[in-house]
Amino acid sequence: MDNLSALMDGFATVVQPAYLLYALFGVFIGTAVGVLPGIGPAMTIALLLPLTYSLDATAAIIVFAGIYYGGMYGGSTTSILLNTPGESASIVTALEGHKMARLGRGAAALATAAIGSFVAGTIATVLLTLVAPVMARWAVQLGEPDYFALMVVAFITVGALLGRSVPRGMVALSLGLFLGLMGTDTLTGQQRFTFGVSNLADGLDVVIVAVGLFAVGEALYVASRMRHGPVHVIPVEKGWRSWMKPEDWRRSWKPWLRGTVIGFPIGTIPAGGADVATFLSYATERKLARRHKDEFGKGAIEGVAGPEAANNAAASGVLVPLLTLGLPTTATAAIIIVAFQSYGIQPGPMLFQTQTSLVWALVASLYIGNLMLIVLNLPLVGMWVKVLQIPRHYLYAGILLFGALGSYALSFSPIDVLILLVIGVVGFFMRRYGYPVAPMVVGMILGPMAEDRLRRSLTISQGDLSYLVTSPFAATAYVSILVIVGLGLWLKHREKRANAELSRLGEEIREESQSQEVN
Repeated sequence: MDNLSALMDGFATVVQPAYLLYALFGVFIGTAVGVLPGIGPAMTIALLLPLTYSLDATAAIIVFAGIYYGGMYGGSTTSILLNTPGESASIVTALEGHKMARLGRGAAALATAAIGSFVAGTIATVLLTLVAPVMARWAVQLGEPDYFALMVVAFITVGALLGRSVPRGMVALSLGLFLGLMGTDTLTGQQRFTFGVSNLADGLDVVIVAVGLFAVGEALYVASRMRHGPVHVIPVEKGWRSWMKPEDWRRSWKPWLRGTVIGFPIGTIPAGGADVATFLSYATERKLARRHKDEFGKGAIEGVAGPEAANNAAASGVLVPLLTLGLPTTATAAIIIVAFQSYGIQPGPMLFQTQTSLVWALVASLYIGNLMLIVLNLPLVGMWVKVLQIPRHYLYAGILLFGALGSYALSFSPIDVLILLVIGVVGFFMRRYGYPVAPMVVGMILGPMAEDRLRRSLTISQGDLSYLVTSPFAATAYVSILVIVGLGLWLKHREKRANAELSRLGEEIREESQSQEVN
């Protein structure tokens, strides 16, 4: 009952006109940016971070939550109409959704994606409301070695499972740890890793690193691979009667529920996030399909409904470890932690006690934002199609400009802009050679926190290293590393097999279409 009362207080906060406008702004911007190929919610939040410092903490977090959910919705539009996923979790949607669009059923594909996202997002947000407070109360009882063990779990799993290569993920994580420990040691007062540069004595600002990696680096990478010429977008049928027929509803509602069941638990553990959840959902729908199995690879609506539901359910699941333990399991979650920290708020088990009103306002805004998104996505499909036609050189030039202005506004120092450029170039080469940037940000955020927990533990135990592993929870956490990594690698193997199967199907479809053109 206490949680229900707190949630009602959160709704009372969010329904204030100003906060409703912030929520609407967030979901609108998130959807618009999610529609654009190569730009996801992580980049958008990183880009807007420096520009939201004039807002109070509650307003800023509501905006970022709206962007987060909106980005999940928007990615399906570009996948279906352009066959170019706006973010990696929409890759599966592109296979069946684009085929539906080519068959003149683009409106039905967009409708089942939007409604499935709404259903999954709502159910997953209810689960978040129920699970998060319980986990937070349990986490308050953990000691210093337990928190250090949790951070080691986060380091290993995020470094190993985010990205296509385990060694490259660990290299990116190590680089993030190096950047996080740069500056003045709080215990000894000595400078470390500053190379004699006085401007680095206070360390690197996480916001500058986040904007450099996710905005500047990503913009440079996408611009280097930008296609020339006009973008061909498949038109969408007009009129609400073309959205979904009774047969489409009958074929979609079970995949929506199955996608939710698959997505939420995978989102709560660091095992690949929404990317793995969507592939598993697609594989499940193919396996369970009977009457319409021959449609997979040619435009099966189940192949859109299930993965999109899994995508949004996983997005809600990611918020559970983020809010209760302070552990980011995806790139966007890492940026949201930066947003919290920029207001002096540290996500973790004490968050539900020290920032009760903010947390429940955030949860309430997820319910309202989800409702806003279903209202925005269905009637405004025509406008999102226009957004897809924005010239790419204008778009990425604007991203670079806003990134530079935002970084300069942090402390009005030209050095920050130079650091932004250097980090952006590093981010470009990391993307170019397949090094994931998310472990780097996670390492930079959690590195100083892990060092602090380790020092406290060793101080309590007077240097006895066995104190770090004798706690029942810590010992369990270290064993769970093997389980989580093993499970994650198995899931990624399943994803790889499913991806190979998708590529094979795509090749067969292309060969079939070419033979039909010849005939």
